Amino acid sequence: KLMYAVKDHPYKSVYDSAGVMPLDSASIGSIRYADNRNAMYMLVGVDSGWKLIDSDASTAAGGGTPSGSQVQGSAYGFKVGGETPHDGVSLNVIDRYSFTSDANATDYGDLTVGRGSYLAGCTENDNYGYAAGGYAPTGNTNIIDRFPYASAANAADVGDLSHSGYGKAGCSSTTHGYAIGGSPAVEVIDKFPFAASANASDIGDFASSSRYYLMSASSSTTAYAVGGNGHQSIEKVPFASDGSMTNITGLTLLVPTYSASANSSETHGYTAGGYQGSPTQINTIQKFPFASEDATSDVGDMTRTTANQAGSNSTTHGYVHGGQNPSVVNIIEKYSYSADGNSTDVGDLSTPTSWYSAQGGIQV
Repeated sequence: KLMYAVKDHPYKSVYDSAGVMPLDSASIGSIRYADNRNAMYMLVGVDSGWKLIDSDASTAAGGGTPSGSQVQGSAYGFKVGGETPHDGVSLNVIDRYSFTSDANATDYGDLTVGRGSYLAGCTENDNYGYAAGGYAPTGNTNIIDRFPYASAANAADVGDLSHSGYGKAGCSSTTHGYAIGGSPAVEVIDKFPFAASANASDIGDFASSSRYYLMSASSSTTAYAVGGNGHQSIEKVPFASDGSMTNITGLTLLVPTYSASANSSETHGYTAGGYQGSPTQINTIQKFPFASEDATSDVGDMTRTTANQAGSNSTTHGYVHGGQNPSVVNIIEKYSYSADGNSTDVGDLSTPTSWYSAQGGIQV
């Protein structure tokens, strides 16, 4: 949530209320001061959203100038859905854990139907978390579920994806959620609005072949498809215009990686763990920059060698939850965005057998 109180800033306009930044045509060109980020933003368009224009912050999570990315939270991360391996049970549990203190997660609510095998996770600023697609007890699903951040409550079905399947990942702009890839193998990039309950539209394809069990990242302007089955490349599509993804020449993961955690700071995309090529589990934390899109680096190790986990993003850390090694684990761990290094174990999920939960980052 961005505070409208502008204080003493050279570009100020005076607002004294708190709430979600407006996204209407009448507000295009207006400037707001984000009190919780100590930064100025301008609304450049209803679809493209708010863009950072000035910051008083001396440092930013991940290093460099803040991008104003909408995909970090300051209070809680969420693990949504998942499954119990080997018995076909898909979970409907929504877990919530704290960013401000290391502690175990608590059960926050339920999905409309249990789903696992990687559904797409999206976040609508400080309002709602979304979970789309996945594998349900009755088979592949295209359901888009939404649950509120303001208070513990069950999710509601608000629309359908164009593709029923699992192995997806999610990206989030300020106005739309994206569910990318999936199995049965498709090149679908599904996009759905946050402002109204509605079905998703297929807006394009991958630059390469279909991807599933992929990772994702979201900057303030761009959706990234990272790795996936048999893939080492990283592709992108801008939030401002619909269309197919393009391959980022010269930018790849260190090794072909899939079923890893996906994380986003304001300046970098990350993967943690996963499978390397043939199903060999790794513990590597990989990082690539949004601004230069020039190189991926190994910045640390997870506490465990594992795959089939997911994650969420605070303003300062990437969080990784669940996974398998070789049995399913319920660990929550975190690693720093501001200083490269290994992750630490900070708590446990409420469900001891949980993997393949919503991928893409759900946090407030």
